Amino acid sequence: MIEIRGLVKSFQTERGDVRAVQGLDLIVHEGEFCVLLGPSGCGKTTTLRCVAGLEKPERGEIRIGSTLVNSTDTGLFVPAELRDIGMVFQSYAVWPHMTVSQNVSFPLTYGRKRVRRHLIRDKVRHVLRLVQLDGFEDRPATDLSGGQQQRVALARALVTEPQVLLMDEPFSNLDARLRQEMRAELNALTARLEITTLFVTHDQLEALTLGDTICVMERGNVLQRGTPEEIYCSPRHPFVANFVGDMNFLEGRIVRAGQVETELGTLVCHLPPSAERDASVMLAIRPEDIAFSHEPTHENNTFPGHVVGRYFLGDSINYEIRGRGVSLIARRSRSAEVLSEEVLVQLPADSLKVFPVAGTALRDRTDLNRQPDEGDNRA
Repeated sequence: MIEIRGLVKSFQTERGDVRAVQGLDLIVHEGEFCVLLGPSGCGKTTTLRCVAGLEKPERGEIRIGSTLVNSTDTGLFVPAELRDIGMVFQSYAVWPHMTVSQNVSFPLTYGRKRVRRHLIRDKVRHVLRLVQLDGFEDRPATDLSGGQQQRVALARALVTEPQVLLMDEPFSNLDARLRQEMRAELNALTARLEITTLFVTHDQLEALTLGDTICVMERGNVLQRGTPEEIYCSPRHPFVANFVGDMNFLEGRIVRAGQVETELGTLVCHLPPSAERDASVMLAIRPEDIAFSHEPTHENNTFPGHVVGRYFLGDSINYEIRGRGVSLIARRSRSAEVLSEEVLVQLPADSLKVFPVAGTALRDRTDLNRQPDEGDNRA
């Protein structure tokens, strides 16, 4: 388990103090694979380095398992080499003058978990078998491909059987196909070992593929924590909606219960109970949730559109559709390709996400609890 309480970390720059992490709280449960996801500069790597003991926080408390490794209240700071962690960096960080076996056995020879010499060979063979590098023990590290070198780094991190595994964008230097293979291998390996893992990435696909839990970060804070399905399907913040997956946004104003006035007309959607009339909101919808066809429909939120662009993505096709002066991106599978330029577009109410605009409040209003009149909710 990893427990972080009130973590604060700043850096001195030419422009003054930059607070990279701002009072962050986080618990990663035993055996959980937790991903810190966010853009460059959001504080995810700084958080990981504080857990590793490579950065010293100004404030906060960190526990690894039952062991307190950092407390600014008591002045406790356990250095990185004494923490029960395995660390995999973005760079492979393998020693080029050593063989694979020498790289992997280094923590067992010189680290805090040294073992007797006759046990080292068996431990190295076991962990190389886990990362599918058995038979490579005597190979010079420089003779390996990038993916194989990253496996060596992973094996070295696991050979001491640490309480937690920390990984800082370990696949970003690999090509796309190899990244996909390494994700699948890491997913299977960490699940098999049941090791608590904290993984940093800016790659949303990587986060959705690997994480049991995803923490989306911005400006040193966690904006939302949840399962991959929760983060993608039920974002609670516009930044999360925009950063994870593709999203269409529409500005609007609440006009009555369940109705928002937009450039596309008055759209029916599910408003939060605290919605207030005339409040400014942002509507969002995923490209794959937009329906469009050539057949007439009597559904709500329907309007005519014109296909102005078509973008082939392999297994799917993105369509840029313009209607009533607004451009939207809609997605269809390749087998459901649309050939006509004139379509009817429908935005399902269940798929529209509603976010308050910064500076506005959505307070309770009893007159907004009524259902809209039938016939007044067509766009």
